[in-house]
Amino acid sequence: MHRDNREGRSDDGRWDVIVIGAGLAGLTAALHLAERGLTPLILEADPNKPGGRLKAGPTVQFDHKGRSWRFAGEHGVHGVWSPYRNLQALWARHGIRPVLVPAQEESWVLGVGRHVRRAPIGSAIRESWIPAPLHYLGLLGRPAFWRMLDLRDIAAMLPIFVTLMTALSIDPLAENQPLQGMTLADVCKGWSPRMTALFTGLSRNALPANPDEIPASGFFAFLRFYTLRRRDAWAFSYLPDPAPEALVVPLVDALNLTLRRGQSGELRLGARVKRFWRDAGGWTVAWTQQGEGDVVTTETARCRHLIMATDAPAAGALLRECPDTAPACDALRLPTGWPSAVLRFWFDRQPPRGESEAGILSGDFVLDNFFWLSRIYNDYIAWGRATEGSAVETHIYGPPELLAQPDATLLALAQADLARVWPTLKGHVIHASLARNDATHTLLRAGQPHEHPGVMTPWPHLLCCGDWVRDESPAMFMERACVTGIKAANAILHERGLPTWPLLPHGAAEPLAWALELQMSAIRSRLRQWRARA
Repeated sequence: MHRDNREGRSDDGRWDVIVIGAGLAGLTAALHLAERGLTPLILEADPNKPGGRLKAGPTVQFDHKGRSWRFAGEHGVHGVWSPYRNLQALWARHGIRPVLVPAQEESWVLGVGRHVRRAPIGSAIRESWIPAPLHYLGLLGRPAFWRMLDLRDIAAMLPIFVTLMTALSIDPLAENQPLQGMTLADVCKGWSPRMTALFTGLSRNALPANPDEIPASGFFAFLRFYTLRRRDAWAFSYLPDPAPEALVVPLVDALNLTLRRGQSGELRLGARVKRFWRDAGGWTVAWTQQGEGDVVTTETARCRHLIMATDAPAAGALLRECPDTAPACDALRLPTGWPSAVLRFWFDRQPPRGESEAGILSGDFVLDNFFWLSRIYNDYIAWGRATEGSAVETHIYGPPELLAQPDATLLALAQADLARVWPTLKGHVIHASLARNDATHTLLRAGQPHEHPGVMTPWPHLLCCGDWVRDESPAMFMERACVTGIKAANAILHERGLPTWPLLPHGAAEPLAWALELQMSAIRSRLRQWRARA
């Protein structure tokens, strides 16, 4: 069915913009376009929940102490880091002001057989009195950190320092520098096992893959943005409620309010795009629309500009299906999606006093991290106060053969890990849940413009946005989705002669980090000149 007579569209029935995907990037792009008076049609495949990887998951419900308890599900705990300036500016402009929960401490937990060691490291990095990029030396002031080390770790400090200085001198995203296919495993060669476990554990929570699969360019970009150039970049806060309630719902409300004011534009749920193709005036998009009573219809719409705001695997599938874009797709390196599992456990007692609210798990653990929800989310805090219990969320990022195991197996393995880390909680689990995330999380990597899709694509009036899109901005994850969403909107606004939206720059490097960055970059330049002459 082709609908041509909706209010706010041009005489030929063409929408100003069609946005495929109502995740953070798509909602951001659509909102910025609608605020300038354009008419976006946003198509979201999920029939009930916008938000992409921030959308709500299955609700968990169980009875305890004579009362029924309900907890909202989601993709996983999300942190709002201090460099997320554009995301927070978007919130402020629309009156979205969640009372964030500042992070207090994150621990590094190392498991080797029956031996489990731990050290608080988060506050030592972000509160160090030593300027960046030397602020990691603040870890050496923690006795618990020294107890994690042996002589091999101390001997590895020099190669680690050289690696950090190398990362400081290279901006993979701004330089489109893929680092010649190097992986994190290559970066860590010559390091001690424990230092390798620390840095791979840190990176795995952002780049969920094995060290020999994590691109060195993504690892360096992660280090630069989150910690290497500024101490306060490691400061972050948690949303007080799951992301759907704290972020997605207010953002959708702001979009709907803007669309009503302009009397144009529309957000459609249950609209699964099947294909699109170019026409004389732009693009035509075809999708199946799920309606009431599970009635499914096929619809099409035309637009001047098309924004791909899906996850990378879905974007790749659509581009390969389109006869106008498929021929060039073979030359593109679209990111591969990675699955994960989110496991939550409820206990009838509290963890040991003084335990960090979050941390990374490395070594021979199946689990990759932990978050004590009873110290973060409002409904879990209420649960803890009412029952004197606690709840923890943990993630498993692979390998694929592990995630292929049945739910019961993963829950049993996770519970065994938790008993190793907190023996006093063994036998005190009263409920557990497991949710599997689709293979949509991608590894950020750098590369040449002709290899990696950016906001601007090779095809006229087709744009991309999302946390997987190539862009010179150092932003990552939610901030990257927001930044690329604004850039996609700005490209359209600029062509239409409308005012574009300003983008806030991310924090400059601290003076010492800035000076060392210049010096290391100069050394790289001289080495390139020497190699060219040789």
